[in-house]
Amino acid sequence: MIRRIAAATLSLTALLALTGCGADSSADTAKSQDDVTLTIGDQAKTLQTIIAASGALKGAEYRVKWAEFEGAAPLYQAVQAGAADTAYSADLPALQALSGGVGFKTVAALQNDGRHVGIVVRKSSGVNSVKDLKGKKVVVSSAKGSISEYLLANVLQQNGLKYSDVKVQYLLPTDAQAAFSSGKIQVWATFGVYQAVGLQQGGKLLVDGADGRVSGYGFLGASDKALADSAKKTALSDFLKRLGTALTWTSTHKDAYAAAIVQRNGADPAVAKTLASAAYSKVLPITSEVNGTVQDVADLMHGIGVLDPNVDVARSADTSLLK
Repeated sequence: MIRRIAAATLSLTALLALTGCGADSSADTAKSQDDVTLTIGDQAKTLQTIIAASGALKGAEYRVKWAEFEGAAPLYQAVQAGAADTAYSADLPALQALSGGVGFKTVAALQNDGRHVGIVVRKSSGVNSVKDLKGKKVVVSSAKGSISEYLLANVLQQNGLKYSDVKVQYLLPTDAQAAFSSGKIQVWATFGVYQAVGLQQGGKLLVDGADGRVSGYGFLGASDKALADSAKKTALSDFLKRLGTALTWTSTHKDAYAAAIVQRNGADPAVAKTLASAAYSKVLPITSEVNGTVQDVADLMHGIGVLDPNVDVARSADTSLLK
């Protein structure tokens, strides 16, 4: 039963309307790859843009449909509802979903330098250091257990503050973006395109996730139902390798990738350039090093009461799809 991620109050009907499709309900393990359709969960068209711009799916024998969401919480809710075969998020949203009982396994790790997540403040806020956050309201996107919340918790701890020293409010990114732009939000912990837009709209970066302030890892997850279908599992294994090729392409073709973000997402060219420079650059097998690093994230967030119950990261992985 989903508990904490239910904060993203989307009904099953709304989820299916957003995705435009449901997951393949067939469990026929004898079907050919031509008969397989993978419903790939995405956030802010990120994976779609990378795949389309790089041409990484050329020659694939299976079909791909996209399930599009603005944040991790509704995406994991879609996985639980059977409206997506896969999930894509930073480490903590995956941990939160696992803790909340969503039926999936992590199947591959993503890696970047952490600059895609940050705390953005308005220049008039009077906040010039992390210590200035004491007593302040901080809006966290998108929901409890987001990667931006981990950044907030970690930097507070690093600066001798407790999590209870700030007043946290959760708000989905598009709503927070509008409120930040109008001056109703002074401090915003966010990520990706929303971070870039916040900086463009009069914000300044207080701190980002570089230099180990976040783990730098994200996860591709696959639903238990998809993993139980051998034909889908085979297709998923191929998709992970193609995504790895696509991410390698983005790291060596940043200008072309930025142009694709402008074209497909309608982003401002300056925002697109920022996003292209901070994107995940690798797809990795889930190793003991990945599990150990992410377990530290889980333990910190469990310690402050955000992740409850805690998650055994290694036991939540299926390492058979990507060696």
